[in-house]
Amino acid sequence: MSDVQGFLNLDKPKGWTSHDCVARVRRLLHLKRVGHAGTLDPAATGVLPVALGRATRLLQFLSSEKAYRAVIRFGVTTATDDLEGEVLTERSPSDLTRERVEAVLPEFLGKIEQKPPHYSAIHVGGKRLYERARRGEVVEVPTRTVEVFGLEVLGWRPGKFPELEVAIACGTGTYIRSIARDWGEKVETGATLAGLVRTRSSGFSLENSVAIADLETQVKAGSFVPCDPSAALMHLDAIGLPGEEGKRWCQGQRIPVSGTVDTVLRVYDEEGQFLGIGRIMEGEKTVLAPQVVLHGF
Repeated sequence: MSDVQGFLNLDKPKGWTSHDCVARVRRLLHLKRVGHAGTLDPAATGVLPVALGRATRLLQFLSSEKAYRAVIRFGVTTATDDLEGEVLTERSPSDLTRERVEAVLPEFLGKIEQKPPHYSAIHVGGKRLYERARRGEVVEVPTRTVEVFGLEVLGWRPGKFPELEVAIACGTGTYIRSIARDWGEKVETGATLAGLVRTRSSGFSLENSVAIADLETQVKAGSFVPCDPSAALMHLDAIGLPGEEGKRWCQGQRIPVSGTVDTVLRVYDEEGQFLGIGRIMEGEKTVLAPQVVLHGF
C-alpha cells in the first residue's frame, strides 16, 4: 500500500503512546511516511489524527481545535497530575460539594495562564520536562497562555474521593492534567486527572474513529480507504484553478490571484480534485504560491 495518502482517524487505545500507534500503522500499511497530530498521553484514549504518505506534509495546516471528556478526582494529588504517577497526597474531602466545585468553573474559561505538568514533553533548558523530572531535577516550569473555548459539567460522583466529569473544548497546548490539578487547588482539596478521552481533534471526531483492531481487519480484507486529504482542511478557504493554471501551479509556478496576502488556501482543479495547499503572497503582483502539491499533471 505504498501509494496510500490521506488521513486515518484513529481511536488510540489506553496504554499506547502516540508513537506506538504510528509504528503499528506504518507496519500494517507498509508505509514509511506516517505522522500524527496532537500527542495523547498513554493513559488517554480517543481521536489521534494520523497522516499517511504525502499527506504528512499537511499536518502543519491542520486546525488546532480539540475537545475532551475528562474525569477529575478530588482529594488526591500525584507527581504526574494523573493516576499514572506517584501519589503525593491523599485525603478524603468529605465536605466537598458539587456546588463548590462548579463555582470555580468560570475561572478555567477563555484565555488562562497554565503551568504544564512536571511530567510533560515540553522543553526547558534544552531537555524535556519528563526527562528532568525522572532524574529528580527540581525545575521551575514556566507558565503559558492557553485558551479554553467551552467547559461543561457532565456529571458528579460523590464518595470518599468525589469525581467531576466535564467536557472541554480548547486550543493547542492546553494540558487537561493541569486543569485537573489547578481545579483541586482552587477548591483546596487537591485533585488529579482520573480519565481522559479526546472526542475531537483537527476536524476528526470520536464517533467516526477507527480502532486498531478494526484497522487490522480492514487491511487484511483489502477494504481500508483513508480519509481524503482535504477532509481535515475544511477550516481553510478554497480556490479553484482552471486547467492550464492548475497545471502550472502543480509544476511550482505562482499564479496571479486576488486576495489577502498570507492567506492559506485549499487548491482544487476545475473538476474539483484537491491539488494541495497554496499561500497568497505579494510580489510585483499578488500570487498564489504552492506550499504543498499532492497531485501533478
